[in-house]
Amino acid sequence: MDEETRANLEAISVATVSMQLLKRGLRNVSMAGPKPLNAPAKPILCEAYTLRYVPMREDLSTPDVLGDPDFQPRVAIEQAPEGAVLVIDGRGRADIAVAGDILVERLRVRGVAGLVSDGALRDLAECLQAGFPLYAAGAAAPASVAGHSAGDLQTPVSCGGVAVIPGDVIKADGDGVIVIPKALASEVGRDGVEQERYERFAKLRVAQGRAVPGIYPPNDAARAEYADWLEAGEPED
Repeated sequence: MDEETRANLEAISVATVSMQLLKRGLRNVSMAGPKPLNAPAKPILCEAYTLRYVPMREDLSTPDVLGDPDFQPRVAIEQAPEGAVLVIDGRGRADIAVAGDILVERLRVRGVAGLVSDGALRDLAECLQAGFPLYAAGAAAPASVAGHSAGDLQTPVSCGGVAVIPGDVIKADGDGVIVIPKALASEVGRDGVEQERYERFAKLRVAQGRAVPGIYPPNDAARAEYADWLEAGEPED
């Protein structure tokens, strides 16, 4: 992301992003399952680095594999780039953990920007003590090898019912997690800033007693009034 795109996307909400993507025909972009676990939620805005789990197979999922230097979930912890978000396809299993406090601490120390998964986390209280942005399905005691086998890294994955391609822009806040195709990030950020500017105007008018129809969304009269408001420097009354 260039600096302008980042600044615009940081300034707007996940809800605004969802509307901008909807206007462009993208509906299946908001994850179902990952929820903000920090209180308050810690925002994320960065590119996705992906890890995929597959269904457990007994010969592939023993405690011994955790010590294998080529075990992909461990490789992901060491290779997820600084400033990226680790997106883990946990197969929508809220009863199995995809990581725990030691792995979360390693991600934090390495400068990774956050973790998003439709699976769960174990040792959740300790994970939260790290102050690291976490969006997952909740807490679960069983380790990943209890129900998953390692898949692969940096391939398209499913997370929360949404396709995530490595390099997609992930934005997360208290409303949840959304996936922005990289090619659309600039225009979504630009138009999202304008959307929220108009919404501030509309909310001011509603607070003054105006009815919603005609103001949100705007009719021609409201657009003209909005233009005058902009010209006046966006007054708060």
